[in-house]
Amino acid sequence: MPDYLDDLRFAHVLADAADATTMARFKALDLKVETKPDMTPVSEADKATEELIRGQLQRARPRDAVLGEEYGVEGTGPRRWVIDPIDGTKNYVRGVPVWATLISLTEAVEGGYEPVVGLVSAPALGRRWWAAKSHGAFTGRSLSSASRLRVSRVSSLTDASFAYSSLTGWEDQGRLGGFLDLTREVWRTRAYGDFWPYMLVAEGAVDICAEPELSLWDMAANAIIVTEAGGAFTGLDGRPGPHSGNAAASNGLLHDELLGYLNERY
Repeated sequence: MPDYLDDLRFAHVLADAADATTMARFKALDLKVETKPDMTPVSEADKATEELIRGQLQRARPRDAVLGEEYGVEGTGPRRWVIDPIDGTKNYVRGVPVWATLISLTEAVEGGYEPVVGLVSAPALGRRWWAAKSHGAFTGRSLSSASRLRVSRVSSLTDASFAYSSLTGWEDQGRLGGFLDLTREVWRTRAYGDFWPYMLVAEGAVDICAEPELSLWDMAANAIIVTEAGGAFTGLDGRPGPHSGNAAASNGLLHDELLGYLNERY
């Protein structure tokens, strides 16, 4: 069985380079921002960061395929890196520090690809999280200066903290009724958004989170970090992993109840 630690170390190298690129343009007054066909923003930093990561992957892992948000799929084979150069671009372009570069290595398994390495780097927050299959999840400044991540042991929704991104997606899918019922049941709700709720679940600071519409690059790194921290990561349909087009993450103890509410009136 491969241990993936060399790939994890390389993911840190990629993240170091990405952080330098993204931070150099964060809050820049002349930052160029365009609107993509799906009406979401993309900045010059998104494109430059993905180009940088792809270049390093081509040199160091030429046999591996790459899937990125800005430039699609390149290459074929059983190993595929999945990249979101800036998760939280709307925050990035407005000067809000909650954004991150998401890097994951996935491997082909029956029925699709499975994340085996995941790294989330949020340089404006001074935080980084990572995991490799069967090696646990960690947070810290570097591989040599890290602490282990473990999900919470909260077992009752009335004691749980629930994080989400926005209300509109739930309403668009006809899930708003169940979502609102859940918010009334839990102890606390906060709309942290993007990658951060999943990292807070992995840290044990938040107990459940969910989003109604996502792409693979939004989820692959988050999924393995949450599961290696002892939590559960599925689609709203309950399918494990980051392939359902949406996500629910929890400490595991509350997962069935979380899915029950979000599918309650769907």
